[in-house]
Amino acid sequence: MRAFDRTAATRFPAAVDAALREAGWQPGRWDIKAAENWADALRAHSSPAGHRHTVFPAAVEAWAEFGGLHITGTGPGRHIAPTPFHVDPLHGLHLARTVADLGRALGADVCPLGQEADGQALLAIDAHGRVYSLDHSGDWYLGSDIDHAIGTLVSGTRPSRLSAGTGRR
Repeated sequence: MRAFDRTAATRFPAAVDAALREAGWQPGRWDIKAAENWADALRAHSSPAGHRHTVFPAAVEAWAEFGGLHITGTGPGRHIAPTPFHVDPLHGLHLARTVADLGRALGADVCPLGQEADGQALLAIDAHGRVYSLDHSGDWYLGSDIDHAIGTLVSGTRPSRLSAGTGRR
């Protein structure tokens, strides 16, 4: 069987599957212990002003499957350069207020997911599994679930900017 036949059978497009496997992911990967440790650390943290993180199943499931991975796409990207990212919610530990503000705008609980490009943007996930990126230029919608968001980042697909005031794209 040729390599492209093997990757075509996964839930990801071939280039995304290859980037995930290069990062150490494989179908069935599930580190619930690490996910629970991240959940405990986020729940235990309180900002000096008293802001706290909310943890929910969609976040824990994303951390269990993809947590700890440093994922980098290859190639020029569909619209923009692929963005390397690291799935580790502790990158957002001290951003509880920022994450909560996004959640209020969206009308959903939001939790840190990781970071893009060595800290240039925070990745966040909401209770419905939708994924966002927050950077100095705005808030971005990456996908309806973790799979689509990973595809957006790895393939260099242009994300949608969230509209001001509506919390929607």
